Amino acid sequence: MGDPALIGSKGAQGARTSLVRVPSARSRFEGAIRGALFAAAAVSVATTVAIVGSLLAETIDFFRDVGVAEYLFGTKWSPTFPGQQQSFGVLPLIWGTVYLTLIALVVAIPLGLLSAIYLAEFAPQRVRKVVKPVLEILAGVPTIVFGYFALTFFTPEILQAIGVEVGVFNALSAGLIMGLLVLPTIASVAEDAMTSVPVSLREGAFGMGASRLQVALRVVFPAALSGIVAALILGASRAVGETVLVLVAGGQDASLSLDPRDSHQTMAAFIASISRGDLPTGSTEYKTLFTVGFTLLLITLVLNLLSIRLVRRYRQVYE
Repeated sequence: MGDPALIGSKGAQGARTSLVRVPSARSRFEGAIRGALFAAAAVSVATTVAIVGSLLAETIDFFRDVGVAEYLFGTKWSPTFPGQQQSFGVLPLIWGTVYLTLIALVVAIPLGLLSAIYLAEFAPQRVRKVVKPVLEILAGVPTIVFGYFALTFFTPEILQAIGVEVGVFNALSAGLIMGLLVLPTIASVAEDAMTSVPVSLREGAFGMGASRLQVALRVVFPAALSGIVAALILGASRAVGETVLVLVAGGQDASLSLDPRDSHQTMAAFIASISRGDLPTGSTEYKTLFTVGFTLLLITLVLNLLSIRLVRRYRQVYE
């Protein structure tokens, strides 16, 4: 019997036969799935292009009014002040973003990695089933809750109670609580990377007489390094883009100060705060929203590219 998907037809002389393949139901279904997946990918790419295009158009208009050097190298940021007090130097906002991110990572990296090592290598199964969901729930808490926790409890009841001279709004409180916000992301992703390391590596190390701590730190941790680096970069990106927590607890003073007790403002917090005001559409002050947003997008892009490069560099393939 012939293939049912093939239809034969004889020519006038009956000597030649042409075969036409009729698509089966399965092939049509797979084609529809491929089309749907391509459409989903195209939507994400189109959305990204649209966001970049909208930001870039206003950014170009902004630089027609303000010099690029003044924006990139200026040390005073006061775009909404009238007259001679108006200034568009973005360095204080960039410094505030980097400074609070560093404070957050000082808390999140050691606690996150230690939590990941414990959950992956030392925690009993019962403990892991409880602690891992709690960490993931913590990651889902709205950031405004963290903000008011820092403002109404951590600053007055912890920092001021132990004698730290801080104001109501300060970078120290916002950065430390941001570290708790970022911690679940780092811990969860790093723990998944360590859990995915083949059991055969652990068994080989144990067979050579290594202790559990040695296996965790000298075998599993290096083997999962690519995933751990990705977790750290993801946590840093999360901290860079944090808005509400800094807006509530960190203050709104763009500053180049090194003192964490002072108020600092980040780029995302500036966008959130200034967008609530009544700015004339098309004004230079209005265009700062898009310019700062585009700058923040570039910083996030650099972090993502760095993450991809590091992951590829430290990736190890196990058969």
